[in-house]
Amino acid sequence: MAAESTAVSGANGGANAKGGVNAAASWLASVRGYFMDLRAEMRRVTWPTAKQVQSTTVVVIVAVFLFAAYFAAVDLVLGRGINQIFQSLARR
Repeated sequence: MAAESTAVSGANGGANAKGGVNAAASWLASVRGYFMDLRAEMRRVTWPTAKQVQSTTVVVIVAVFLFAAYFAAVDLVLGRGINQIFQSLARR
């Protein structure tokens, strides 16, 4: 009997009308469960205050300008150094 059911499911690709409906219902239930879990998690999130957001934003902006100044200085020093090397090699 097991071989007979395997042969039948193999003949129609393993899909039947009832299996398709169950799969769709299962998928829909999974998606619904996902969004319910997502909603529950979002309720547990501790959101920062406006003052915390402002202070961290200021820190990020200051850090960006400091890194930009640092990289500009390094670029200037390395660029002049490489130009000096090229000029000394060109004189020879």
